[in-house]
Amino acid sequence: MKLLCEGLDLADAVLKVVKACSTKNIMPVLECIKLSARNDMLTLSATDGEIAIIKNVKAEVHEEGEVCVQGKYFSEFVKKIEAFQILLETDGISMNIMYAENKTCMQILSADDFPVINTDINESCFSLSTNELKKYITFTTFCCATDESRPILKGCQFVIKGDEICVTSLDGFRLATISGKVAGSTGNMEIVCPARTLNEIDKMLPASDQLIDVYVQHGMMLVASEDTILTSRLYSGDFIKKENIIPRNFATTVKVSRKSLKESIERAAVFVRGEKNSLILFDINGDQVIVSTNSEVGRVNEPLRAEVNGKDLRIAMNSRFIIDAINNLDEEDVVMSFNRQIDPFICQNSVDMRSLYLILPVRTANNA
Repeated sequence: MKLLCEGLDLADAVLKVVKACSTKNIMPVLECIKLSARNDMLTLSATDGEIAIIKNVKAEVHEEGEVCVQGKYFSEFVKKIEAFQILLETDGISMNIMYAENKTCMQILSADDFPVINTDINESCFSLSTNELKKYITFTTFCCATDESRPILKGCQFVIKGDEICVTSLDGFRLATISGKVAGSTGNMEIVCPARTLNEIDKMLPASDQLIDVYVQHGMMLVASEDTILTSRLYSGDFIKKENIIPRNFATTVKVSRKSLKESIERAAVFVRGEKNSLILFDINGDQVIVSTNSEVGRVNEPLRAEVNGKDLRIAMNSRFIIDAINNLDEEDVVMSFNRQIDPFICQNSVDMRSLYLILPVRTANNA
C-alpha cells in the first residue's frame, strides 16, 4: 500500500474513527484502525464489536492495499503532523509515515483478521432533521445508566408512531423524555440505542441543519453523514414504560425563573460538593421557594419569588440532578410539579412541555 494525502484530512478522519476502537484488550485487531487504499480513496474503519465507524478520505493512491495499525498511537501521532502532506507506505511488515523531510515507522497487523463491518442495514428507516436529533441526544443521553447491572438502561429508547417520535432515558434515579416529529418513517418502531453510539452520532452530524436517515435492521442501526458511516448494535429487552412512572396529577406546582433557580442551586451546591447525594432542600410555601443546604463546610438559605399553587412542601434532592435538568431547559421560566416529599417530581419548561425531567427525591431522617 502506498498513498499520499493531506494531513489535516487524515487527522480529522482518524480522530473520528478511533472512537470505535476497543479499549478492553479483548483482541489486538479490535484496538486497530484498518486502512484500505482503493482508487482515489483511503477508507479508515474501526470497531469494538458494538459500534463501528467508517470514514473516507481523498488520497493519491499509488499502490492499493490494506493494513491495520494501532488506533491509539496512530491517532495521537497523526494529530501532531496534520500540518504536512503525509505519505503512507507499507512493506508487509511495517508502515512508513513520511512528512516533510521526516520518516516514522509503525508496526502493522494483517487486515485479514479485521472483522467484517456490515453496512447492509436498510430494512426500516426514520428521517428527522439533524438539529432535532442533536437536541434529543443532548437532552437524554446523560440520564442513561453507566453500570452493567441493567444493560438496557445504558441506552435511550426511541419510539416512532406515525409522525411522532419520543426519546426516553433513565438510570434508576432520574428520567428524561422528549417528544417531537419525524419527517418520515417506514412504519412504527421501537429501539434502544446505546448512549455511547448516540454521542458519537452527535459528533459526526454536520453543523448545518438537514435531514438525516436512521436505518434499523435485526438489532442493528446505521447512520451515514457525508463521508462517515456509523453502525451499532441495539440493546434488546423490555424498556421501562415511562407511563407507569410519571405522575399524572400533582399536589403542588411551582413556576420560577430558570436563571435565578439555577444560580441559587449552584451556590448551595458549593457546600455539598463531594458528598454522596450533594443534598439540597426546597422549602415551598406562600409565594416563594427557599433553596437551602447545611453542611460542615457552610450553610445557604436563599428565598426565590415563585408562583406556587397547592400545598406547602419541604423536599430534599440531589443538586447535580436538578442542575442537569435546568441546564437542558431553555425558557425563561421552569415549572416543577410535586406530590409528597418522598414521591418523584418533574421539571420542565413553562410553555413548551414536550420535554420533561423526572427526579427521585433524597430520603432524609425527616421523610424516611
